[in-house]
Amino acid sequence: MPINVLMPALSPTMEKGNLAKWLKKEGDAVKSGDVLAEIETDKATMEVEAIDEGVLAKILVPEGTADVPVNDLIAIIAAEGEDVSTAAGGAPKAASNGAAKPDAKPDAKPEPKADASAANQNITPGGGHMGYERVNAAPEGAQPGGAPQASTGGRVFASPLARRIAKQEGVDLGAVQGSGPHGRIIARDVQAAKASGATQAPAAAPQAAEAPKAATPAPKAAAAGGAPAGLTTDQVKGFYAKDAYEEVPLDGMRKTIAKRLTEAMQVAPHFYLTVDCELDALMKLRETLNGSAAKDKDGKPAFKLSVNDFVIKAMGLALTRVPAANAVWAEDRILRFKHAEVGVAVAIDGGLFTPVIRRADEKTLSTISNEMKDFAARARAKKLKPEEYQGGVTSVSNLGMFGIKHFTAVINPPQSSILAVGAGEKRVVVKDGAPAVVQVMTCTLSCDHRVLDGALGAELVSAFKGLIENPMGMLV
Repeated sequence: MPINVLMPALSPTMEKGNLAKWLKKEGDAVKSGDVLAEIETDKATMEVEAIDEGVLAKILVPEGTADVPVNDLIAIIAAEGEDVSTAAGGAPKAASNGAAKPDAKPDAKPEPKADASAANQNITPGGGHMGYERVNAAPEGAQPGGAPQASTGGRVFASPLARRIAKQEGVDLGAVQGSGPHGRIIARDVQAAKASGATQAPAAAPQAAEAPKAATPAPKAAAAGGAPAGLTTDQVKGFYAKDAYEEVPLDGMRKTIAKRLTEAMQVAPHFYLTVDCELDALMKLRETLNGSAAKDKDGKPAFKLSVNDFVIKAMGLALTRVPAANAVWAEDRILRFKHAEVGVAVAIDGGLFTPVIRRADEKTLSTISNEMKDFAARARAKKLKPEEYQGGVTSVSNLGMFGIKHFTAVINPPQSSILAVGAGEKRVVVKDGAPAVVQVMTCTLSCDHRVLDGALGAELVSAFKGLIENPMGMLV
């Protein structure tokens, strides 16, 4: 039986990927654990490994192909003892960018599904699924135009986020055409339907069949209370002279940042709490700890603590001291965590990563410092694994090194808060009725009001401030 290699879902939110490079060529023998190809996601370059032995009979998607939908067939492996030419000859012709075969039969029967044990083997640590399975025959392509697969009992295939948005915006999923893998309805389909006013189910099946004949209406402004429709590319370009700008295509990372943070501002009701934290005690402790660090034979210290390392540790401890704030929103419930998971924004060319320090409440400052140095280096090289930057309860975004005194940050879903950290600077304050000069850092906590009410958010940021101003509490 031939083994189909599918475009894997390397994260729960991945819908498409770029096939960057094939590391095996047609005719090569492969064994379990061999790296077949490199896949570029919106965040990183990941490797696809073989989970069975055989010969790479046919490559269906050439390297360099962009926007290949998840679960599209990208190669076929002939199983051990199987004729390679026979396996390759049964493969469907590849279409550019993972498009469906033009001659796909609309009444094709669905392929047999892999058993539960095989499916479990394909689950990635980040919660996605590796698209790699043994089947009896090559599957047919997706239905043209992103049409949904035939289903029984009127079932609509849609992502959880798409269902949530549809529920909030009053969009009937039965009237929405999916553009995701195998016709699955994804968030942007619901948003497009809302913008075009397609919120009612079709009255009868014949009308639905005639729908493609009608011209696609131009996007309309959203109904009152909904998010306004954005300007189209042509509308934006119409404001400027043609020689006044250059067009920069969006890469996967920029598209994802735009999509996720727009959704965050539309879905999560933000409110903001700002405090000034005195740093004098922290700076003295930092100097003492850095001076006491052990050195190797080359004189390199075992660690070098930054102010940001103290901030991460303080947020981790603050979350455990205010356990009700150590939680995230999950549509119909709140998930409350046993340990603190703190993400840290790392800027790279063209975007950012937010690697997560797990169990930040338990780790020492030196451990946090060394983990962050490793994360930052691999983030800039785009070598982080999805499980290293997914999840988290809160994040830290520090622009102090740029001289920024104060700013507010957008919460990174599914997290429930984010701390914006400004620069430390000397300011004159009143102490014991007299003016005094102290070093102060302004921090603003953005809170998701679905999880944190004002008093709870204030309790969290007050616990953080107390730890920053009395840093010895982070050592015991």
